[in-house]
Amino acid sequence: MTVAPYGSWVSPISVDHLIGSSIGLSAVQIDGQYLYWLQSRADEGGRTSLWRQLLSGGQAIEVTPSPAYVRDRVHEYGGGEYHVSGGALVYSEFADGRLYAAQGEAMPRPITPEGPYRFGDIRVHPARRLVLAVREDHSGGGEPTNTIVALDLDGPNPDAGVVLCSGADFYSTPELSPSGRLAWTEWNHPNMPWDSTTIMVGSLSGTMITSSQAVAGGPDESAVQPRWLGDKLIFASDHANWWNLYVWSEADRLQALCTTEAEFCLPQWSLGSRPYAIIDDDHLLCTLNRSGERSIEVLRISDGALRAIAAPDVAAAAVDVGGECAAALLSYPDRPAAVALYGLVSDTWTTVKSATEMIIDADWVSLAQRVNWTTQHGTVYGYFYPPVNRDFRAPAGSLPPMITLSHGGPTSFSASDFKIGYQFWTSRGFAILDVNYSGSSGFGREYRDRLKGHWGVLDVLDCISGAVSMGSQRLADPDRLAIRGGSAGGFTTLAALTTTDVFNAGISQFGIADLEALAKDTHKFEARYLDTLVGPYPEDRPIYVERSPINHLDRLSAPILLLQGTEDTVVPPQQAEMLANAARRNHLPVALIMFDGEGHGFRRAETIKAATEAQIYFLGRIFGFEPADRVSPISIDNLDD
Repeated sequence: MTVAPYGSWVSPISVDHLIGSSIGLSAVQIDGQYLYWLQSRADEGGRTSLWRQLLSGGQAIEVTPSPAYVRDRVHEYGGGEYHVSGGALVYSEFADGRLYAAQGEAMPRPITPEGPYRFGDIRVHPARRLVLAVREDHSGGGEPTNTIVALDLDGPNPDAGVVLCSGADFYSTPELSPSGRLAWTEWNHPNMPWDSTTIMVGSLSGTMITSSQAVAGGPDESAVQPRWLGDKLIFASDHANWWNLYVWSEADRLQALCTTEAEFCLPQWSLGSRPYAIIDDDHLLCTLNRSGERSIEVLRISDGALRAIAAPDVAAAAVDVGGECAAALLSYPDRPAAVALYGLVSDTWTTVKSATEMIIDADWVSLAQRVNWTTQHGTVYGYFYPPVNRDFRAPAGSLPPMITLSHGGPTSFSASDFKIGYQFWTSRGFAILDVNYSGSSGFGREYRDRLKGHWGVLDVLDCISGAVSMGSQRLADPDRLAIRGGSAGGFTTLAALTTTDVFNAGISQFGIADLEALAKDTHKFEARYLDTLVGPYPEDRPIYVERSPINHLDRLSAPILLLQGTEDTVVPPQQAEMLANAARRNHLPVALIMFDGEGHGFRRAETIKAATEAQIYFLGRIFGFEPADRVSPISIDNLDD
């Protein structure tokens, strides 16, 4: 083995590997003899297309070739952008927001008019020639109006659908039973769907809903993901702290299917998620998260028994069932994610499509290690990834630099699955600490609710204490600790850099610096999110001012790399410029890179490549090592000078 400083190791994973061959996979569905899924590619500007393959195998076919772009922007985050049933396909086209339908091999045709509408959470019922969807109407002033609408599968739907459900601020998951009963989820400001929702049930009569009633949810309860099993309704609720599964019927009312300390679903940031699927009258295919330990299991409805059907730490982001097959988007701890089929009778998994080619052997992979540490408000959880490279070792007595990651959301979950982006760093000699700070999902509602009123405080403290803990255990060099985050995670990063001197470098990717500006101007879905994370605005304006890094630029304590899109409407580019100017005034090394044409989140391959190379160069200069990669230098003020 070659002896070389951490950070300077030669890695088999190039920057091009992060963008060239890698694809995003999502939204598996089974219809008849076919398996469907979505693919997105950074080298096509993030375009997402629908693919299909026979369950028995064969060649995959792109159902929506370029320039078609299968995506919607309901609630801004979209989801449920397509559905197929009985050979009838309906999808949302990102370019014009219209719904397109196709049957069999026919060319897709628009079934909604051009206009200020967005459609998501699509459900197709070919026997009724009916399409159900969540519609977002942007025709009026102020906030858009959200409803559930019914549409004619054959079009043309000149009025963009008939409204079935209205009056609530938000809707999701329109599920129709064989007997014509409609279930859906609704909620209102200032709640998010993981705070307080209601599941409603009514009878669909023509284009009207009659005899509607609330069957689950209410204050301080998130009831989501309803599915019909005959005339019984299955759903997830966190009223007992964990998102467990329940069943409701007119006769038996409400019963728990399985009471366990595990989450059977994720926060509903996007529409159309499929965290569980119905196999038959007595079995469900489920995805579970037990405080960071994820699994795929079959739940027996009659007695609540669970049976794992995949190896430990193999998880599924989406599942569906059709006949004797189940489909899942699998994630693994040691290899890239894949679309896979599971034989319900044979009890075997078959890979259909991998997100990327496995370009490194198993002994190159840095496996996530579960770690936790204690703060004054309780236990905090994370994953630690040690540096791994079979061809290199560091000089005796040295410790690796470490990047602490603060995820976005902030009600998200950082999983332990294989991420080529993490292996990119660990194979170069970096350690990574991925923090599931207070407020993260997967650990029960009490853990999620810790962050209420404390965003910018507890998340920051959790990241700081985690980095200190890894340093004190000599898992990382306490003098070479970096913190990185994007969007809401970027806010945590910036808050950490303006409240502590623990970190020796920071990387902010379109990070939120001004909470007050965010409260004043953001999209409808998150318009009142800060009411619970920080406090009602403007009543609690002093808290917003105090917690905004933009107001404490004099406290900026470490060299910083700022990566920002010029067309970002969530974080105005001038905020990044203000941060850069503050670092210059504080005589701190700072680099600011503006990416033309990029918004809140980077989609273009050339942007992702340039941003990654900038991070390598920046950390090499700050932490004192020479990267093995040939990357273009960037200008670092107060360092190059």
